[in-house]
Amino acid sequence: MNLIKLDKLPGQDSMLIFHVLARIGYEGLVIVSPSKPLASVGYFQDAAKEIDLEFCENAGIPVMRREVGGGATYLDGNQIFYQMIWNRKNPKFPNNIRKIFEVLSRPACETYQKFGINVSFRAENDIITDKGKKIAGEGGGDIGDSMVFVGGILLDFDYVTMSKVLKVPDEKFRDKIYKSMEENLTTMKRELGEIPPREEIKRVLVESFEKLTGKLESVELDEDTIKKMRELEQIFTSNEFLFKKTPRIPQGVKIKEGIEILYGLYKTKGGLIRTAEEIENKKRIQDIVVSGDFNLFPKKGLNEVENALKNRDFDAEIIKKEIEKVYDKEKIESPGVEPKDFAKTIVEAK
Repeated sequence: MNLIKLDKLPGQDSMLIFHVLARIGYEGLVIVSPSKPLASVGYFQDAAKEIDLEFCENAGIPVMRREVGGGATYLDGNQIFYQMIWNRKNPKFPNNIRKIFEVLSRPACETYQKFGINVSFRAENDIITDKGKKIAGEGGGDIGDSMVFVGGILLDFDYVTMSKVLKVPDEKFRDKIYKSMEENLTTMKRELGEIPPREEIKRVLVESFEKLTGKLESVELDEDTIKKMRELEQIFTSNEFLFKKTPRIPQGVKIKEGIEILYGLYKTKGGLIRTAEEIENKKRIQDIVVSGDFNLFPKKGLNEVENALKNRDFDAEIIKKEIEKVYDKEKIESPGVEPKDFAKTIVEAK
């Protein structure tokens, strides 16, 4: 397997790179950081609900959707990203999504431990210190014939900007978000009092991954790959892709008689579920959009779930059974999120 070990890439390239490499069949590890800040939303999230788009525009912070799950986050040069990409048939890697997260979290855990920070993997996709503070979040998913697993080593973190990037109902709530992050999210600098040398962290991280993959051969980014990044950037920066999960519910227009628009919100072990649904006469789901910061494989499975629920009875047991059928047919895996969780979110929507 290969290694592309980079310093800082401009713009959104630090995220675009794994999307391109997955599409061209690259297998191996990428180590990279962004040279300028950006905001990123998970594939299954609704960008308009998760990100304060007005703040980001005024602050010059680009927003992009990635093709793996997880939550909205703020990315900058104080994070060293590890991105593992492999063909889904590669026998070196687990087939089970839960196992993938557990196994591929080991190198990051070992890296923190080598620098004196006692951490462990917490299902479904976090790395936490022995004091219970989160020090890394991870995401994964399928892109074409490839699987991708991404995470970051937190050297330091801009809690203030992150609290402004996130969409909140009011400023009082934003203060709560900021305080909660300060109390529950930590970094190498906070744990050690200083940031170890960046190159040393990278070296330890790569060596830790090699215990799983074998020797990684260093390769360079070629011109063809860079060209493909520019092509993909046009798609990823389009409003069509960024807002693909935003419900098309007209504003200021009266919904016809008998149609209610309900919004569901439910926190599961594997992440937050959001729903926006059109319910006819309190009995039938006419249309529905599901989003959230969970991980789900294969990613097309969520669209299949939505399609299966259209024109179905607005009943928890019926909804759960329909989703279970899709899970079985599409072989869906969603660590920490089960069909009954989607059903609960839908029927308890307000």
